[in-house]
Amino acid sequence: MSKSTTREARSRRHYRVRQKVNGNNSRPRLCVFRSLNHIYAQVIDDSQGHTLVSASSLDADIKSDLKGKSKTERAGIVGSLLAKRATGKKISQIAFDRGGFKYHGRVKALAEAARKGGLKF
Repeated sequence: MSKSTTREARSRRHYRVRQKVNGNNSRPRLCVFRSLNHIYAQVIDDSQGHTLVSASSLDADIKSDLKGKSKTERAGIVGSLLAKRATGKKISQIAFDRGGFKYHGRVKALAEAARKGGLKF
């Protein structure tokens, strides 16, 4: 029996989470992906297979705000930007999909900023 890699373990956790979390018209899914340097979030309607809103640490709207900040602070800024965009499209309730990542650090900062911005999980 071989030791699984970190990527395989995350993939298994994500699959397990996706069995329970599903987005629809009334409550779309907020999906988070965390790379080594950046964080990406999108609000997805799984019934139609469409991304309704997205935000990332690479967005031109917040590029100047991110200079000199830690990765956790950047994730918080991305979360508040996503909440602002989602409430602009009349989305208030979402299902949170942490993407197989632990709910701490950058993922937690993004989620709490989105909650503070008006999204209900």
